[in-house]
Amino acid sequence: MRDPTIATIEPTERCLTRRPRRPPRPAETPRPDTAPDGARGEVVFYGGDVRARGHDRTTKAAVARMLADLLGMDYAGEFSGAEPAAGTRYLVPAETLGPRDDLAALGIRSEADFFGGYVTHAFIASKLITHPLVRAAAVAPAGWSRAHGAALRGAVLPGRSVFSATDARRAADELLALGPVRLKDPEGVGGAGQWVVNDRAELEQHLERLGPQALGNGLVLEQNLNRVTTCSVGQVRVGPWLASYYGTQRLTRNGRGHEVYGGSTLTVMLGGLETLPERAPDEPTRTAVRQALRYHRSAFRHFPGLIASRCNYDVVQGVDDAGRWHSGVLEQSWRIGGASGAEIAALLAFRAEPGLRAVRASTCELYGAAAAAPAGARILFDGADQHGDRLVKYVEVHTDVDP
Repeated sequence: MRDPTIATIEPTERCLTRRPRRPPRPAETPRPDTAPDGARGEVVFYGGDVRARGHDRTTKAAVARMLADLLGMDYAGEFSGAEPAAGTRYLVPAETLGPRDDLAALGIRSEADFFGGYVTHAFIASKLITHPLVRAAAVAPAGWSRAHGAALRGAVLPGRSVFSATDARRAADELLALGPVRLKDPEGVGGAGQWVVNDRAELEQHLERLGPQALGNGLVLEQNLNRVTTCSVGQVRVGPWLASYYGTQRLTRNGRGHEVYGGSTLTVMLGGLETLPERAPDEPTRTAVRQALRYHRSAFRHFPGLIASRCNYDVVQGVDDAGRWHSGVLEQSWRIGGASGAEIAALLAFRAEPGLRAVRASTCELYGAAAAAPAGARILFDGADQHGDRLVKYVEVHTDVDP
């Protein structure tokens, strides 16, 4: 009998292979050149997390400048805590805001005041909420929602979130029956902090290496897939614009030869996530969109206090060791991310040409001395990465898309 937690269909095409059906033409959207009182207002970058440094920090600040352009505001650099000189303030946090952040002090009253998200417990912004606990009596942090995990059945891969070595062993015994298991650091970014185990002995080695303190912060165990495509599904709300998208991610090799995130290509349309299923071009993409929409709705239903103006969901599609095809949401991102340059570039295109119904927007990351952006691209970063290797990040938009 097939495991009911596995969402399986026979793939007909990969994501982004056919053009979606033409939707009704949206109404033209006004451009907010000034705040309601006539002052331009300001956009500020809030780099509160120490991880937001180097090329990552510079890239996110570049996207903040794009947001200032979109909103018709001045870019005022780093958040200082002072009141804006004139008009309103729009905040661009480097990471998802959490219980340690004072929303009132940051000037945040609703999703209209910032780009990203806010969660009431830090773990809600991590990979941990993608999977349920392994048993009813399992250890879990305050604020955990068992109903969320149950609601995602069939929208995610078989997996468990654990907070102890005992529960990690229980979860591994359950999942290894399906094949190799991927262990994930819940805070890992861009594929970092992940290991594949093939048996209980390999699991024990990783548990010993991690130690009880790391396990107490959580560990994700998930069915491992091969020959994968990672689809991106999401929506952004900035000023009067609400847009949603589907697309795919790609990998590249950094200066040390390691495979890393290399960018995203998105088809972006005006309207929210709920409008995407009818616009998706093929069955695999429709599956990814529907799974992301289920995850999105469940998170907002089961985690009260969640606020987000930027919602991105990574959906993996691939085959297991038996050759069966699967699809499932890997994680959420309620913060500025690798695809955000493309998201905001698309909104800028909609502002410039109100009659547009869809655009294709891409971010690209290239390594090496010969790395160069094509003519007309917007450079987000050109310099050295954390290892001293040349890295160029840029964004492009194409408007000749027939939705």
